[in-house]
Amino acid sequence: MEPNYETGENVKDISSKSSTVEKSLVKMVNIHKWFGKVHALKGVDFQVGYSEIVGLVGDNGAGKSTLIKVLSGVHIPDEGEIYFEGKKVNITSPAYARKLGIETVYQEQALAPHMSISRNIFMGREPSLSFGFINRKKMNEESMRSLESLGLRLSSPDLPIAVLSGGQRQGVAIARALHFKAKLVVLDEPTIALSVKESQEVLVFIKRLKEEGISVIFITHNLHHVFPVADRFVVLTRGEKTADVKKGEMSIDELTELIVSGRSPGGEN
Repeated sequence: MEPNYETGENVKDISSKSSTVEKSLVKMVNIHKWFGKVHALKGVDFQVGYSEIVGLVGDNGAGKSTLIKVLSGVHIPDEGEIYFEGKKVNITSPAYARKLGIETVYQEQALAPHMSISRNIFMGREPSLSFGFINRKKMNEESMRSLESLGLRLSSPDLPIAVLSGGQRQGVAIARALHFKAKLVVLDEPTIALSVKESQEVLVFIKRLKEEGISVIFITHNLHHVFPVADRFVVLTRGEKTADVKKGEMSIDELTELIVSGRSPGGEN
């Protein structure tokens, strides 16, 4: 095994690390974040594979939203590294995250309720004609196409968001990410405050994203919502990762126990 004299690591170890990074769409390594004296993230390792749905779960205050805000450029990590498509990146703003292909849909959805569906899908990225006029025809046609690709059929792109159900609003937010060729869609509590029927609609939209080859991070504290669609589950507890398991390795009851107890699968606190 040849040593690497610059780093003190051996060649085999470096190759192994590189291989792991390349297999992941996203790899976050040893992420730390402080807010004053509060240590919100404590050396978290987190990764998402290509076309994978990862359920990021844990109680309120576990660090889920903080970790995602680091990934989406809202917060800068105090320590740690982020790799995207095998390359080390410094995500310093939400605009840069979107440029990479990371689209985040927060709980509040960032939708304007009195604006039309098409205006919401293209908000801040409106196509223009000559002399700077907005190309409404293109917006309307492409908006409907993106919605239909999710299986969401609405009567008109001119409908205001305010008249849509909660599930339909989530569909519009997800369609926006789909239209702009996201590689990774981050959904922060996408089923919160939705009816059972609306939640089921959102789960269908999430499955469609995977079918399109798009990876998804589904953040929730409700395992019954994420369990049907996720390929893998990562549990955070008080800023630390306490479990990382594939579906089938653990039942929903066992995952619930991990969240409630705050222990790792090995039984340690």
